[in-house]
Amino acid sequence: MICFEAGRLLDAFVDHELGPAESADLQAHLVSCTSCSQLLADRESLGRLVRQLPYYPAPDQLRAKISRMSTRPRFNPSLIAWAAVLALAVSLGGSVEVVRFARARQVVETTASVAAEVVGDHVRALRDAHLFDVRSSDQHTVKPWFLGKLDFSPPVEDLSSIGFPLVGGRLDRVAGQPVAALVYQRRLHPINLFIWPAADRTAASDTRSIRGFQVRHWIRSGMSFWAVSDLNDAELGEFVRALQR
Repeated sequence: MICFEAGRLLDAFVDHELGPAESADLQAHLVSCTSCSQLLADRESLGRLVRQLPYYPAPDQLRAKISRMSTRPRFNPSLIAWAAVLALAVSLGGSVEVVRFARARQVVETTASVAAEVVGDHVRALRDAHLFDVRSSDQHTVKPWFLGKLDFSPPVEDLSSIGFPLVGGRLDRVAGQPVAALVYQRRLHPINLFIWPAADRTAASDTRSIRGFQVRHWIRSGMSFWAVSDLNDAELGEFVRALQR
């Protein structure tokens, strides 16, 4: 399970509406994902605040008005629910909870957006046959090539000893900012490794599959890393673990 799928199931999980299989999958994901676990904790905390409120029955006039509105909805129900949660939490003096909840939601959405964009960049580089601006298996050739082209120095590792040779690099753009794209190879499978300073408010780590491509994200030494390939999950995991050491 990926974070995007987990985010869609959290409300039903909190309300005990998930089936046994979905509940088990989500709980397994929460064990290894601190971002989703924090999001769950925020929603459970907000639920406890709501349950502490006194109950006041709605006036008949308000009930009638809501009934009329329900026959001709004009708004997106999810937006209405989101606005109601915010209004309720603020009225309870829970502004800190609102901020935490909003930030957690933003992290999930930003991570999903960036993941989709790096997959798009990977596909475009393959389609346009523009994987390289500099083509070399020598890290001491590829790394200096970026000097003066970026305002940061990307780490360039030689992984040929474990079967992932470096084959080159290029400049790319993700989320409107220039990034380094290193290209590694596993047999006939290219791996794009996008690198930029970690200031984009994405999750600290992320694993997902998009349109048949495996995507891995992690942060190390102040840098955000995104690896994309059509490799199988096990081999891309081996590649990522080698870079995280």
